[in-house]
Amino acid sequence: MSHTRSLALGSALTATLLLAGCGAEVDSDGAAKASEKVTVKRCGEPVSYKVPQRAVAYEGGSADKLFSLGLTEHVHGYVMPPANPPVSESPWASEYAKVKMLSDDLLNKEIVVEAKSDFVVAGWNSGFSDQRGITPKILDKLGIQSFMHTESCFNYPGHPQKVTPFNALYRDLERLGKIFRVEKKADEVVGKLKKRVAAVKEKAPKGDPVPVFLFDSGTDQPFTAGSQVPPNDIIKTSGGRNVFDKLDERWTQVNWEAVTKAEPEVVIIFDYGDQPAKKKIEFLKKSPHTKELPAVKKNNFFVLDYNEGISGPRNIDGLEKFGKYLRELKR
Repeated sequence: MSHTRSLALGSALTATLLLAGCGAEVDSDGAAKASEKVTVKRCGEPVSYKVPQRAVAYEGGSADKLFSLGLTEHVHGYVMPPANPPVSESPWASEYAKVKMLSDDLLNKEIVVEAKSDFVVAGWNSGFSDQRGITPKILDKLGIQSFMHTESCFNYPGHPQKVTPFNALYRDLERLGKIFRVEKKADEVVGKLKKRVAAVKEKAPKGDPVPVFLFDSGTDQPFTAGSQVPPNDIIKTSGGRNVFDKLDERWTQVNWEAVTKAEPEVVIIFDYGDQPAKKKIEFLKKSPHTKELPAVKKNNFFVLDYNEGISGPRNIDGLEKFGKYLRELKR
C-alpha cells in the first residue's frame, strides 16, 4: 500500500505556478549562518540542524514541500513507491527532473546511506518505520538528519504533537524554512496557501454540512480517513463533514455497518496507482453494504488524487476542487 502501512485549472494552477516560481534565496545573513546549527522541533522534540545539502524525500508530499520552498539545489533525490501517481503530474515536475529517483520501493536505511544523504523527510509510519529499521533515532546515530511531517506526529513515541492537518502543513513549511534558512520564502508560501484556504471556506455552502465518506480501500472492511489526515480538513473547509471525524486516527479501518449508519451523501474515492478509482466505484455500486447508500444511488463520487490527500502543498489543490464540487452538488 502506498501509505506505507501494513494495511496500508484556474486559480489553483495560477497559485501553484506562483509557489513554484523562482528558487528560494538564503535570507540576508543566512549565508554566514549556513554552517551553524539551528534548533527546530521534529514532532515535539527539539533538534539541532545544519543546512542540508543532500536531502532525500519520501513520496510526493515531502518532495513537494521542499520544491515549493525553492530548495531543489539541496535535494539529492526522492523515493517513490509504485502506487504513487507519476511525478510528471506534479506542479513541480520540472524540479523532480533535476534530481535523482533513488528507488521505487519503500524507504529504507540502505537507500539513504548509499545516497550519502544528510537529511531525510518522511512521515512517522509512512516512510519511517520501526519494523523496517529506519527511524529518526536510527538515523541520528548514523549522523543523518531527519524531519517528520507534523501531520504524522500525533502518535510519535516519546515526542507526540497533535495539530490539525492544514496547520500541520503550514508548520512543516515554516520549520523547513528555518532549517534551510529560507524563512521569508516559507512565510510567502504559507501566506498564499492560507489565502486559498480562506477563499474556499468563505464560499462553502451554508446549512448542515454534507456527510462525506472517504473510501481508500478494503472489501471486508473499509479503510478510511480519520481526523488526523488532510482529507478531514479538505472536507470540513469545503462545507462537508467527514463521517469518521470523531476517530482520532490517521488512515484507519472501520466496518461497513458504521458506513451504512452514517448515510454519506458524497463518497470521496482516494485514487492511487495500484487501486484505480474506477474499480473502487464499481465495487461500491455492487456491494450489498454500500449500493443503497445515498451517495452511491445518486452517483455522488469525487476522486481525490493521492498527492492531494497526503500532507503537502497539493492538499490545497484538492481542497479547491472538492470545494467547487460541493458548491455545485444538488442535494
